Amino acid sequence: MNAVPTPTALAYLLSAVLFIVGLKLLSSPASARRGNQVAAAGMGVSVLATLLIPDLANMPIILATLVLGSAAGIWGARAVKMTDMPQMVALLNGLGGGAAAIVSVLEFGAATEGGASPGLKAGLSAVFGAVIGALSFVGSLVAFGKLQGLVTEKPVRLPFQAVLNTMLIIGLITAASLAITREPGMPWFVLMTGASALLAILMVMPIGGADMPVVISLLNSFTGLAAAATGFVLGNHALIISGTLVGASGTLLTQLMCKAMNRSLANVLFAGFGGDSAAAAGGAAGAAAAKPHREVSIDDAAVLLAHVQSLVIVPGYGMAVAQAQHSVRELGEMLAKRGVDVRYAIHPVAGRMPGHMNVLLAEANVPYDQLFDLEQINPDFERTDVALILGANDVVNPAARSDKTSPIYGMPILDADRARHVIVVKRSMNPGFAGIDNALYYESRCSMLFGDARKVVTSLIEAVKAL
Repeated sequence: MNAVPTPTALAYLLSAVLFIVGLKLLSSPASARRGNQVAAAGMGVSVLATLLIPDLANMPIILATLVLGSAAGIWGARAVKMTDMPQMVALLNGLGGGAAAIVSVLEFGAATEGGASPGLKAGLSAVFGAVIGALSFVGSLVAFGKLQGLVTEKPVRLPFQAVLNTMLIIGLITAASLAITREPGMPWFVLMTGASALLAILMVMPIGGADMPVVISLLNSFTGLAAAATGFVLGNHALIISGTLVGASGTLLTQLMCKAMNRSLANVLFAGFGGDSAAAAGGAAGAAAAKPHREVSIDDAAVLLAHVQSLVIVPGYGMAVAQAQHSVRELGEMLAKRGVDVRYAIHPVAGRMPGHMNVLLAEANVPYDQLFDLEQINPDFERTDVALILGANDVVNPAARSDKTSPIYGMPILDADRARHVIVVKRSMNPGFAGIDNALYYESRCSMLFGDARKVVTSLIEAVKAL
């Protein structure tokens, strides 16, 4: 590993501390914004320390790419809607993995120039960085395509895919071994990197669109590991530390998401659950049309909301799509002034990525002390007058508790069905990502209020004002 100047090493150490503090602050909605700023400061220190290394080559190119990347990042942060944030996260993950793969290829080429052997340590680091980086880059692009609608969200499986995957993995390992032990090793190294990219396609295409957030989180951890491997190749302590942190946090996040859905990672990767949601949704919607359900008008819903003591709002992806968070906050504030105890119930996998609802509500300046997670709020639903569900489906489906044949059986849900009254705001009776009907919609205490979430909530605000 190349030696770095002492001031640079100390700056990298400071960056690592800031990264860790930033991650800690991200664990709470109240401190998440500050945590993001602290982590960004850590990255700034790391970049500046690298630029100040004596005799750093290609400075004009480095500065030009920094300006270009910063401009693209600022534009993306401002232009991309919150509903499209999972796609942006996938794309950024992929770029990180692709960068790690490119660096590994170039460094391996430099180490083997003239037919020299890269050495076992350098060779393994380069191989690991290229394989994981290529997997992350191509896999993230496929995930981006599925979420963006550029690629079908349905699982796409090839005949004998398990055999193909196995043969590809064996070939990949063989090429990696030959790249390190044979001279010249570069052709084998390129073949190994290409095989990794192909394996990423075969891994992600069979996974349904509903499970893409879990896949993105897993690929995020891959990107971190690839960055750490690149750090070993370059002798860069900052890359090693930050890559390890990203890999560890991505792995933990993946495990938490799987736990929130009561599914194993193997089930997510190989079962294809949630991918046939379009077809399943059509069948479920047809069956739902034949079932009796109760509808409520805007005026009746407003009267009920204005004369209760407690209200729990359950936000879901429908609220995010409609960009209704500001209207929801206004409704909550109005009812709170009338003496209603207003709280928000946040499910870990509501929306398209973990924390999606927290970020939306924070953007609308909803007080943090009104946000409650599943474990905190569930015991209170039985004492709640009204549960107002805004575009949430599977996370409030009581089938997860009672129907052993349901694909979501065992998944922890918000017990909104146990409130005295339930009002569900959604566009239609169509099911959610899981593609299954929601038994809650047909219970006697549940009323359906159909329409776009923002328009409905805005109408509720006007109706409450009129009271």
